[in-house]
Amino acid sequence: MEKMWGGRFTKPMDPKAFEFSSSIGVDQKLARYDVEGSIAHVKMLAKTNIISRDESDRILKGLKEILALITSGRFKPDTKYEDIHTNVQALLEKKVGKVAKMLHTARSRNDQIALDTRLYVRGEIKNIISSITGLQRAILDPGKRYSQVIIPGYTHLQPGQPVLLCHHLLAYVEMLERDNWRLIQASQRADEMPLGAGALAGTTLPIDREYVAKLLKFSKVSANSIDAVSERDFIIETLSSLAILAMHLSRICEDLILWSTQEFGFITIDESFCTGSSLMPQKKNPDILELIRGKTGKVYGNLISVLVMMKSLPLAYNRDLQEDKEPLFNSIETVASSLEVLARLFKGIKVNLKKVMEEAKDELMMTTDLVEYLIKKKVASSQAQLIVGKIVRYCLDKKRKLSELSLKEMKSFSNRFESDIFELFSPQASIKAKRSSGSTNPVQVKAALARWQRKLKR
Repeated sequence: MEKMWGGRFTKPMDPKAFEFSSSIGVDQKLARYDVEGSIAHVKMLAKTNIISRDESDRILKGLKEILALITSGRFKPDTKYEDIHTNVQALLEKKVGKVAKMLHTARSRNDQIALDTRLYVRGEIKNIISSITGLQRAILDPGKRYSQVIIPGYTHLQPGQPVLLCHHLLAYVEMLERDNWRLIQASQRADEMPLGAGALAGTTLPIDREYVAKLLKFSKVSANSIDAVSERDFIIETLSSLAILAMHLSRICEDLILWSTQEFGFITIDESFCTGSSLMPQKKNPDILELIRGKTGKVYGNLISVLVMMKSLPLAYNRDLQEDKEPLFNSIETVASSLEVLARLFKGIKVNLKKVMEEAKDELMMTTDLVEYLIKKKVASSQAQLIVGKIVRYCLDKKRKLSELSLKEMKSFSNRFESDIFELFSPQASIKAKRSSGSTNPVQVKAALARWQRKLKR
């Protein structure tokens, strides 16, 4: 098959230049979308009488045969063709003959690749959103099983206040829900049909862009032909959303890694998601969690690579834009696999109840409750903080627990203390005393868990 752009040239492309510029190793992932877009395009060409019904029927028959090869996994791109478009075109010509040359009427590879990529992004975002929901459901499982378990809550990796484990897990669910919404919005931005923009200026042929958009289920067509072939905002926005999602996954993994250490000992990760050491026989390493955490850097890099590629790029299309697909594909595949394996890992997590409950009994984590006790007794918050800080220092110096102090000792710091103060020194009392919405109060956490179970249909 002659090159689609070869008429102006008298010399073949240098082999090394061809190899350097070829994108078939990457954009073959778009094969299905390229054919689906071409099917809609051919139907439009026939509808507007740009090609005949007979020509359309013959081309459509060949395209549907190619689509069947793709969906069955039997499609094998030929590396002698530079991209997925010429691969499909060459195969179509083998199947239906010269009539296949009518396929490229009223379009350019510029608007064709913009269409293919938008179709790909829409489909893959839908899949990732489904996987996020799957992970959210998996996180709810231990939340439900250990709904009454109290753990230390941390700031600066130092014990802060007791919280319900379920409350902590629901924080992950909330994070992931924001990722869902970001990806939904990115998908909405991708939901714009660019075909018909041509190379950059549109076409003189009487095409029907709205008909193509309807066939491909786009909600609108692009309003500016130059912008349609040269903008990649929808890719950047998708990559940005995926980078934030990967960051959230890395934070979840870091918590699980810390909690599974001997030093914390809060959870046990199923052995099927761990590896050992080639030298140290006792090791049980949380490699899957570490890999998800490590792959986050790659997802960040993919976003930066496209941003830098787009920086100062003049309108309209430039070949630089070929470099948008590899980082896009890589981020989608990386995040998708991370979501799947993390959801599977969550289902096998076991909480070491004795350990977490013992750590949650640290009475120093109840000192914020002491501060608020004094505030309720009309002590200024700054003064209450100072008083309780002195009590903490006293306990540390004397190596005593708060509950071991006498009422007389407590009153030496403030005469506002009464005997009811000793009711505060338990994690159960601490969480039950919370009143603000969104807190770790058991009633509120139970309601939040039920709400998410309804929403996620668990």
